[in-house]
Amino acid sequence: MKILLGITGSVSAYKTPWLVRDLRKAGHEVRVVMTPSAREFVAPLALEATSTHAVIIDSYAAEIQEGGSWHVHLAHWADLVLIAPCSATTLSRLATGLCDNALMTVVFSRPKSTPLVVSPAMDSDMWEQSSVQRNVAQLRADGIHMIEPEEGSLASGLVGMGRLPELGSILSVVTAHLPACATSEQIPTPASSSKRILISAGPTHEPIDAVRSIVNHSTGTMGFALAEAARDRGMLVTLVAGPVNLPTPKGVERIDVQSAQQMCDAMISRAGLADIIVMSAAVADYTPSNFVDGKIKKTETSMSIELMPTVDILAELGSNKRPDQFIVGFALESENLVEYAIGKLEKKNANMIIANEAGKANSGFGLGMNTITIVSRDAEPAPYPAMSKRACAEVIIDAILERQPS
Repeated sequence: MKILLGITGSVSAYKTPWLVRDLRKAGHEVRVVMTPSAREFVAPLALEATSTHAVIIDSYAAEIQEGGSWHVHLAHWADLVLIAPCSATTLSRLATGLCDNALMTVVFSRPKSTPLVVSPAMDSDMWEQSSVQRNVAQLRADGIHMIEPEEGSLASGLVGMGRLPELGSILSVVTAHLPACATSEQIPTPASSSKRILISAGPTHEPIDAVRSIVNHSTGTMGFALAEAARDRGMLVTLVAGPVNLPTPKGVERIDVQSAQQMCDAMISRAGLADIIVMSAAVADYTPSNFVDGKIKKTETSMSIELMPTVDILAELGSNKRPDQFIVGFALESENLVEYAIGKLEKKNANMIIANEAGKANSGFGLGMNTITIVSRDAEPAPYPAMSKRACAEVIIDAILERQPS
C-alpha cells in the first residue's frame, strides 16, 4: 500500500527514519512530507535514504511541481495519510482548516475516502491543555483516526502522557485502517457500517454500606477506546459504563451504572438490538450479601463481610445469543492465560475472548497500554505486542468485523 507520512515539529520526530523502515518492511511504499520545524529534529536526508523518495518541505520547490498541482497528485497517490509525530500546532491546523504549509496542502487535498491517522506527541502539560483537547475532540468528530499518546518519560525530563507510541503500535493501527482503502484482492472488504454494537466498560462498585464499596482498579480506558474505534467505523454504539472518570465519546450513547446487577440489567435490556456485544467491563465477582443502610461504625475488633457471587453477565448474554450475534468477552488472568480464555470461550458461548495478563508490564488495569491475545473459534490464538489501548481497540474491531456475519 501507498502511505504518505507527514512529520511535524516534535522531538520524537527523530524516530521517524525507523518508522519509515518498519512501514517499508511491512510491504508499504512510503513518501514523506515535513513541516519546516520538523527539520530541527530529523534530517531530511535520513528520510530520503529510508523511503527512497525525495522529501517534500517547500510547497514551491521547482523540482516537485507537476502542472501546478503536485499536492493534489500526491494526495490522490496515497492509500492512507499518517501524521506522526503530530505537534499541537498541527492539531490546531487540522481542526481549523489552516492550510499554510506543504503538509497541510496535501492533507486537505486527499479524497474523503482516504483515511487520515494522526499520532500526537508533545509534553504532558501541553497535551492536557483545554485547547489541545478541544482540537482532538473536533478531529475525532470529523472522522480522523487518533492514536493516543503514551505515558512515560518525556524529553522535558517530566513523566506523563504525551510520548509518541512505540513504532509497533503505530504500525498496527496503520495496518488496521488500510483495508478500508485497499483495492487488492488480498485485503478483505470491510463490513457494513450500519452495525449496532453494545459495549460495557469500567469497574462495578458493590456497596457494603452507604459510604463503602468493593471496587477494582479498572479505569474503563479499554472499553471507551473500543467505543471510539467502533464509532469511527460507522457503527451505532451504545456504551454501558461503570463508575469511571472519562468523557463520553462523541456520537456514542452512554448509560451509566454502578453495580454488577445494574450493569447486567442494562446489557440484557439492550442486547436484543445489538449485532455485536463486547463485555470489556471488569465486573466484580462478588458482592456483599447484606447491604447496611447507613455507615458501619469502626470498632476495635475485626469485621467480617459475607459475600455472594454476582451475576455472570457474559454467560447470560451467551445463553440468549441469536445465531447472527457476535459476542466478545475479556479474560484477565495471572497464569495459564490462553488455556483459561479457550475454556471461557466455550463455557460462556462467546465468539471471541480477548485475553490479557494481570500483573504484567504494559498489560491490565490503570495503564495506557495493553498486551492482548485474541482467542476465537475459527483460528489459532493470536498474540500481539504491547500497544496503546486505542491500537488494541482497532485490532479487536478488525478481528470482529472479519468474523461477524454480514
